[in-house]
Amino acid sequence: MARIKICGITNKNDALAASSLGAWAVGFIFYKKSQRYIKPEEAKKIIESLPKKVLSVGVFVNAPKEEIDAVVKFCKLKVVQLHGDETPSFCSKLKGVKTIKAIRVKSKMDVAKSLKYKTDYLLFDTFKKNVFGGTGETFDWDILRSPKLKKRNVILSGGLSSKNIAQATLSIKAYAFDASSGVERRPGKKCQRLLKLFFKEINGGKA
Repeated sequence: MARIKICGITNKNDALAASSLGAWAVGFIFYKKSQRYIKPEEAKKIIESLPKKVLSVGVFVNAPKEEIDAVVKFCKLKVVQLHGDETPSFCSKLKGVKTIKAIRVKSKMDVAKSLKYKTDYLLFDTFKKNVFGGTGETFDWDILRSPKLKKRNVILSGGLSSKNIAQATLSIKAYAFDASSGVERRPGKKCQRLLKLFFKEINGGKA
């Protein structure tokens, strides 16, 4: 089965539901302007309840390195996702944790831009002005059909749901697939039915 990251986790029940279905990773958003923002104190409690095999990902947007380091240490995060305008140089300064650089896609030029980053993973999301993730909208996946990306761990994000995840797995040979709004009842609250459908579809229709 393809690796799945469920992002925008705000409560223990959703985190455990995602992990029980086979999530590879769960994401916690530490960007205060997000509708899915979670306090580090709350995220820490949830992370402590997760199986060790599930990666805990902290999502930051243009946050100072000192803030990121502090939250990583406090929550014992395994991965940091940088979803703002962070430079390749900034990303390279984060040590002792795996990194994801999110690229908001408008055109093929964004693929060339992404190659400058030497992070562990590259996540491609839909571009929307002044919105950093959680748009609920897809982008033209053909943009990612670049031979230069074959050696990178690509994570596909942006409007993924049970209605299009099967097509996404056929269209893009991604390392992992990231869902948030497509499995929600409302921002920050996942829908158990939609979560199950999402995992079922990515597993070839098998429950």
